[in-house]
Amino acid sequence: MNKYLFLAITFIGSLTLFSQDTKPYSCASKFKNTQAKSNSLTMAQITETEKYNVHFYALDLNMTNLNTSISGKVSIHASTNQILDSALFELFSSFTINAILVNGNPVNYSRINSAIKVPVNALANENFIILVDYNGTPPTAATNPLGGSGMTNASSPSWGNQVTWSLSEPFAAYEWFPCKQSLKDKIDSVSVKITVPSTCKAGSNGVLEQVVDLGNGFTRYEWFHRHPIAYYLISVAVAEYIDYTIYANPIGSTQPIPIQNFIYNNPNTLTNFQNQINETVAFLNLFSTQFGLYPFANEKYGHCMAPLSGGMEHQTMTTQGFFEKSLTAHELAHQWFGDHVTCASWTDIWVNEGFASYAEYLMLENLYPSQKAQDMLDRHNNIMSAAGGSVWVLDSLSDASIFNGRLVYDKGAAIVHTMRFMLNDDNAFFQALKNYQVNYADSFAMASDVKMELENVSTVDFNPVFEQWYYGEGYPTYSAKFNTIGNDLLLEITHTASKPGTTPTFTNDLEIKLQRGAIGDTIIRVAINSNQSQFYIPNTKTVNFLVIDPNNWIINKIGSIIKDANFTAKSEELQHENTISIYPNPSLDGVFNVKVNQQFENEYVLYNSKGQIIASEKSIMGNFKLQIPQQGMYILEIRNVNQSEAIRKLIIRN
Repeated sequence: MNKYLFLAITFIGSLTLFSQDTKPYSCASKFKNTQAKSNSLTMAQITETEKYNVHFYALDLNMTNLNTSISGKVSIHASTNQILDSALFELFSSFTINAILVNGNPVNYSRINSAIKVPVNALANENFIILVDYNGTPPTAATNPLGGSGMTNASSPSWGNQVTWSLSEPFAAYEWFPCKQSLKDKIDSVSVKITVPSTCKAGSNGVLEQVVDLGNGFTRYEWFHRHPIAYYLISVAVAEYIDYTIYANPIGSTQPIPIQNFIYNNPNTLTNFQNQINETVAFLNLFSTQFGLYPFANEKYGHCMAPLSGGMEHQTMTTQGFFEKSLTAHELAHQWFGDHVTCASWTDIWVNEGFASYAEYLMLENLYPSQKAQDMLDRHNNIMSAAGGSVWVLDSLSDASIFNGRLVYDKGAAIVHTMRFMLNDDNAFFQALKNYQVNYADSFAMASDVKMELENVSTVDFNPVFEQWYYGEGYPTYSAKFNTIGNDLLLEITHTASKPGTTPTFTNDLEIKLQRGAIGDTIIRVAINSNQSQFYIPNTKTVNFLVIDPNNWIINKIGSIIKDANFTAKSEELQHENTISIYPNPSLDGVFNVKVNQQFENEYVLYNSKGQIIASEKSIMGNFKLQIPQQGMYILEIRNVNQSEAIRKLIIRN
């Protein structure tokens, strides 16, 4: 889901000809909990729902674009986890239940508010089917303070078209159809049949298998989605639409993938948005190379227009208020991050929204590169508009916490950017994202699962990154002091934290741009391990000034940057300059000549910027060559085998 009104503000400049479609979203919190299930049931009732698994929903509904009234039948196909006398599911209390059948037989049932319990009398691992015949009007925010947005009817202020559409995230599916609301219980497939006035079309998940003219001015649209899907991603949208279908041909697909767009039947709507809709092809092709082939390639992707101020990533058919490249890219990326792999609980919503938001940046980086820097800078500025707050969501029953634009979306995207920087290998980074899609396909994942995939493709320990940037709060403010002695740079980086009581120190790599006048600028990479870190960097020649984090990899503010002629630092490297010399340093080809002016038997150990041993060798006499295959900063430690003192040199492979 995109950022509602945050997004409307962002895009207002690009839609000056039309008023923005907006929809009020309720932000209610009943109590604090970190769960993946309903916010309307008690914990005891939730426990009852865990006694069975749902495999399939069959929805057969009557709807119109003029109001939210619903009538029809829904079948819940499930199997037991244990011997089960009764099954509990949810349907909002305002609906009239005409009948409930279990395995084809009418049954009596109990109903307490939205909790409905029916007898099933099933053995362990036994299948059963509950059919609910019902009708009524879904709640509004006034009649359900915990939600009220499961089904909405409104007219577009921009185009005048009247639409009825669903939006079930996070807990509102039960506001329009009987269901079990558990993130960890994905169904195998879903059938959605919607009977509507013949002037309308009805969009939903999967493939439109049949359109049946029922006569008397009504038409039934029959959709079938044959992929696992979470309850909140099932959708319907009804309006006077036209069908505008285009095709993508991503690498790896055996056939073109339809992008089926239900656009308002208005003379100007498609004309206005056609170019932006067509860009979906390039976005789908791009993300298929970065994340793996579009996960529902054998069915479709698409959009149903509805008057909301953003979008909702309904599986295979996003509901979207308008078309703008960042919004469209965000909702499309959710098909991988959120739909194909879903968060295991709402505390882990970052695995949905953080990566979908970062996909906006990836789209700009690849297709609109001149806009990428400002995109990340805007995110950083929004993040730092307040001192604290965690990407990890504590209050997982609050819409305001789950969909926090500053933390979940912007900081969520920014820390993915930081993790990419820490990994320092784009091939490995995107391979980790592909592995994540494979290993958690059609299932659910937590933030720790993302961490594991990043670590599996690298030697980087991501524990500090997650502790400080994901679970922690705030951001650093960096200051620098430097001096040049001869051709060498002495550098001190200090930082303070915006929330020192929670996260006092940020340990991550940091880029420093050395401005050297006519010699030319260069960027070095240093590892920050404390609030005060000092570095000796040889052969930099003249340095006039420094720029901290020039490529905006890290959320940070800048304090003071001072060139201090009296700054000498703790530079044991200078003390041994006459004993050990290394050239060229930096090296372009990775070959370093190490000259040892003392004729003793030595040994060396080479460390990367994480302190991990890359290479070592004993029994070296005199000078030797060292070859480093990958770019980066390294520490070469040379020790006389007869003495305890070690000499350490920083070397750079450009």
